[in-house]
Amino acid sequence: MRDLALSQLLSGKSLTSNGGVFAPIIKEFLESALAAEMEVFLDEDQRADGNKRNGKGSKTLKTIAGEVTIDTPADRHSNFEPEIVKKRQRILADNLAPQIISLYGRGLSLRDISAQLKEMYDTEVSASVLSEITDRIIPQVEAWQSRPLDAVYPIAWLDAIHYKVRDEGKVASRAIYNVLAINKEGKKELIGMYVSESEGAKFWLSVLTDLKSRGVKDILIACTDNLSGFSEAILSIFPNTEIQKCVIHQIRNSLKYIASKDKATFMKDLKRVYHAVSKAEAERELEELEQKWDKKYPIVIRSWKNNWPELSVYFKYDEPIRKLIYTTNAVEGFHRQVRKVTKTKGAFTSDMALMKLIYLTTENAAKKWTKPLPNWALTFQQLCIHFDGRLNPDI
Repeated sequence: MRDLALSQLLSGKSLTSNGGVFAPIIKEFLESALAAEMEVFLDEDQRADGNKRNGKGSKTLKTIAGEVTIDTPADRHSNFEPEIVKKRQRILADNLAPQIISLYGRGLSLRDISAQLKEMYDTEVSASVLSEITDRIIPQVEAWQSRPLDAVYPIAWLDAIHYKVRDEGKVASRAIYNVLAINKEGKKELIGMYVSESEGAKFWLSVLTDLKSRGVKDILIACTDNLSGFSEAILSIFPNTEIQKCVIHQIRNSLKYIASKDKATFMKDLKRVYHAVSKAEAERELEELEQKWDKKYPIVIRSWKNNWPELSVYFKYDEPIRKLIYTTNAVEGFHRQVRKVTKTKGAFTSDMALMKLIYLTTENAAKKWTKPLPNWALTFQQLCIHFDGRLNPDI
């Protein structure tokens, strides 16, 4: 065997490729190890119970040395659970599983992953095997979705991102509901991720109910888009939460109804409203906006007036808090990170396939969420004062 290895090495042939010397070495080692495990397993108690060896089976494993077919010992009662090569294991020692899951989490298709493994290890791994490996994170996803949460979150952003999924042979729309929050330490945390057929206040109600069941007792400030019924859903679960509707969403929705020739002038006037230094000044500018544009664009002006109580919450806070809450940019920024990974995908094969990839993307994003926001100590003190009795320092 040593001479064969030396010969292959000198000839430039890969020792780990099909036909390389490592394959028979691995086969011999595994079969010996399995035989030893079986010997230990069939102790006096097993034999007294009538259990004994019952021939051999075979299994083909994917290894760095290519495919290796090994003989596997069996027992009469089928109770033997080997450790070195588990019963349903098809890739040796799972040594490739972390790499496969990492590549999957970066957005590579199963075909691309298979090609990379072929290039790196000269090993053919089928799409079905790759799918089985990525499915191993499903329990992690489910545990993560149901994990206990903090009692209080100072700020939370709630928004949905939309995808296509194959459902019973047809392509259907899915909304992924995400709740990104700032915890008391000032660190970002995705506290909720849920999938539904469409975005609506009714499903948001179930999302918020789930957050409460997982331990959330209070959200001080919730930042949302202008979805109808959203505020009512939040307040039905967390009645003391302050709701800040996204100013940028309001602007986008307004511009849909403004003629192209008027957009630049209208925006110049509108900026005076949401860039005002105080709520009183903003309301004066809003009155002037109404006087100038109400006759031409009454629907737009009415929308600003009707939504003003929840569009103007940010004016009561200092600049750092204002920047955090007056838009849903924080969660939209997270969604942009997700889309970088998912942009090459067409329709996902299932809801869970979609959830797996977003979970892995979240895990990668969370690696950068280890530090508190800039100047969080001062921001936290201000929030403690604004929400006296609801947010308390741990001192």
